[in-house]
Amino acid sequence: MAHFAKIGLNSKVIAVHGLDNNKMLNASNVEDETVGVQELTRIHGWPLWVQTSYNTRGNKYYNNDGSEGDQTKKLRGNYAGIGYIWDEENNLFFPPKPYASWVKHLASASWKSPIGDAPALTTEQASQNTANTHRWSYNWNEGAQSWDIVNLLA
Repeated sequence: MAHFAKIGLNSKVIAVHGLDNNKMLNASNVEDETVGVQELTRIHGWPLWVQTSYNTRGNKYYNNDGSEGDQTKKLRGNYAGIGYIWDEENNLFFPPKPYASWVKHLASASWKSPIGDAPALTTEQASQNTANTHRWSYNWNEGAQSWDIVNLLA
Protein backbone atom coordinates (compact mmCIF):
# COMPACT_ATOMS: atom_id res chain seq x y z
CA MET A 1 0.00 0.00 0.00
CA ALA A 2 1.32 3.41 -0.98
CA HIS A 3 0.42 6.55 0.94
CA PHE A 4 -0.11 10.05 -0.38
CA ALA A 5 -0.49 13.37 1.40
CA LYS A 6 -3.19 15.71 0.12
CA ILE A 7 -1.64 19.19 0.11
CA GLY A 8 -3.78 22.25 0.88
CA LEU A 9 -3.21 25.95 1.42
CA ASN A 10 0.15 27.07 2.78
CA SER A 11 1.58 23.64 1.93
CA LYS A 12 -0.24 22.01 4.87
CA VAL A 13 -1.24 18.36 4.72
CA ILE A 14 -5.03 18.14 4.92
CA ALA A 15 -5.41 14.37 4.52
CA VAL A 16 -3.43 11.19 3.90
CA HIS A 17 -4.83 8.47 1.64
CA GLY A 18 -3.69 4.97 0.86
CA LEU A 19 -3.55 3.64 -2.67
CA ASP A 20 -3.03 0.06 -3.79
CA ASN A 21 0.41 -0.28 -5.33
CA ASN A 22 -1.09 -1.81 -8.47
CA LYS A 23 -2.90 1.52 -9.06
CA MET A 24 0.49 3.24 -9.48
CA LEU A 25 1.91 1.09 -12.26
CA ASN A 26 3.06 2.84 -15.41
CA ALA A 27 3.09 1.38 -18.93
CA SER A 28 6.29 -0.54 -18.08
CA ASN A 29 4.54 -2.10 -15.05
CA VAL A 30 6.78 -0.13 -12.63
CA GLU A 31 5.47 1.83 -9.63
CA ASP A 32 5.38 5.50 -10.57
CA GLU A 33 4.38 8.32 -8.21
CA THR A 34 2.94 10.40 -11.05
CA VAL A 35 0.56 7.57 -11.94
CA GLY A 36 -0.55 7.45 -8.30
CA VAL A 37 -1.12 11.21 -8.29
CA GLN A 38 -3.18 10.92 -11.48
CA GLU A 39 -5.32 8.16 -9.92
CA LEU A 40 -5.94 10.12 -6.71
CA THR A 41 -6.75 13.26 -8.72
CA ARG A 42 -9.26 11.24 -10.74
CA ILE A 43 -10.87 9.76 -7.60
CA HIS A 44 -10.90 12.86 -5.39
CA GLY A 45 -10.86 15.74 -7.87
CA TRP A 46 -7.91 17.29 -6.03
CA PRO A 47 -4.64 17.95 -7.92
CA LEU A 48 -2.02 18.30 -5.15
CA TRP A 49 -0.67 14.96 -3.86
CA VAL A 50 2.79 13.92 -2.67
CA GLN A 51 3.80 10.37 -1.84
CA THR A 52 4.86 9.73 1.76
CA SER A 53 6.45 6.71 3.43
CA TYR A 54 4.83 5.03 6.43
CA ASN A 55 8.29 3.78 7.46
CA THR A 56 10.10 7.14 7.40
CA ARG A 57 10.44 9.39 10.44
CA GLY A 58 13.15 11.77 11.57
CA ASN A 59 14.60 11.47 8.06
CA LYS A 60 15.39 7.78 8.63
CA TYR A 61 13.83 4.63 7.25
CA TYR A 62 12.68 1.98 9.75
CA ASN A 63 11.74 -1.64 9.18
CA ASN A 64 8.31 -2.84 10.30
CA ASP A 65 9.86 -4.18 13.53
CA GLY A 66 11.15 -0.69 14.42
CA SER A 67 14.81 -1.34 13.64
CA GLU A 68 16.68 0.99 11.31
CA GLY A 69 16.39 -0.21 7.75
CA ASP A 70 17.86 0.44 4.34
CA GLN A 71 18.34 4.23 4.28
CA THR A 72 18.04 4.32 0.48
CA LYS A 73 14.31 3.68 1.09
CA LYS A 74 13.70 6.78 3.24
CA LEU A 75 11.24 9.14 1.63
CA ARG A 76 10.68 12.82 2.35
CA GLY A 77 11.76 13.05 5.96
CA ASN A 78 8.62 11.91 7.76
CA TYR A 79 5.41 10.06 7.19
CA ALA A 80 3.01 12.94 6.62
CA GLY A 81 0.08 13.53 8.92
CA ILE A 82 -2.71 16.07 8.98
CA GLY A 83 -1.20 19.43 9.88
CA TYR A 84 2.28 18.50 8.65
CA ILE A 85 4.00 20.95 6.32
CA TRP A 86 5.22 20.04 2.85
CA ASP A 87 8.54 21.74 2.07
CA GLU A 88 8.73 21.40 -1.69
CA GLU A 89 12.12 23.11 -1.91
CA ASN A 90 13.77 20.53 0.35
CA ASN A 91 11.46 17.62 -0.61
CA LEU A 92 10.58 16.97 3.07
CA PHE A 93 7.52 16.73 5.30
CA PHE A 94 7.82 18.50 8.66
CA PRO A 95 5.59 18.02 11.68
CA PRO A 96 3.63 21.10 12.80
CA LYS A 97 5.93 23.88 13.97
CA PRO A 98 5.94 23.83 17.79
CA TYR A 99 6.98 27.46 18.35
CA ALA A 100 7.14 30.53 16.12
CA SER A 101 10.88 30.97 16.71
CA TRP A 102 11.93 27.42 15.85
CA VAL A 103 13.77 26.69 12.62
CA LYS A 104 13.89 23.75 10.24
CA HIS A 105 16.57 21.14 10.81
CA LEU A 106 16.91 19.44 7.44
CA ALA A 107 19.08 16.51 8.55
CA SER A 108 16.35 15.23 10.90
CA ALA A 109 13.34 16.76 9.12
CA SER A 110 12.35 18.33 12.43
CA TRP A 111 12.25 21.69 14.20
CA LYS A 112 14.98 22.99 16.50
CA SER A 113 15.04 25.91 18.90
CA PRO A 114 16.99 28.96 17.73
CA ILE A 115 19.54 28.37 20.53
CA GLY A 116 19.97 24.64 20.04
CA ASP A 117 18.98 21.56 22.00
CA ALA A 118 17.96 21.61 25.64
CA PRO A 119 20.85 21.33 28.09
CA ALA A 120 21.64 17.91 29.51
CA LEU A 121 20.44 17.14 32.99
CA THR A 122 23.07 17.22 35.70
CA THR A 123 24.16 13.93 37.26
CA GLU A 124 22.15 14.81 40.38
CA GLN A 125 19.00 15.59 38.37
CA ALA A 126 19.33 12.37 36.39
CA SER A 127 19.76 10.33 39.59
CA GLN A 128 16.67 12.00 41.11
CA ASN A 129 14.69 11.08 37.98
CA THR A 130 15.89 7.48 38.26
CA ALA A 131 14.92 7.39 41.95
CA ASN A 132 11.48 8.79 41.01
CA THR A 133 11.79 11.58 43.59
CA HIS A 134 11.72 14.22 40.84
CA ARG A 135 10.97 14.32 37.14
CA TRP A 136 13.34 16.99 35.83
CA SER A 137 12.83 18.17 32.29
CA TYR A 138 13.66 21.19 30.17
CA ASN A 139 10.74 23.05 28.59
CA TRP A 140 11.08 25.68 25.90
CA ASN A 141 10.16 29.22 27.03
CA GLU A 142 9.13 31.06 23.86
CA GLY A 143 8.92 34.49 25.54
CA ALA A 144 12.40 34.31 27.03
CA GLN A 145 13.85 32.27 24.15
CA SER A 146 15.40 29.87 26.65
CA TRP A 147 15.21 26.37 28.05
CA ASP A 148 13.68 26.31 31.56
CA ILE A 149 14.23 23.43 33.97
CA VAL A 150 11.03 22.15 35.58
CA ASN A 151 10.14 19.35 37.96
CA LEU A 152 7.16 17.62 36.38
CA LEU A 153 6.28 15.98 39.73
CA ALA A 154 5.92 19.35 41.52
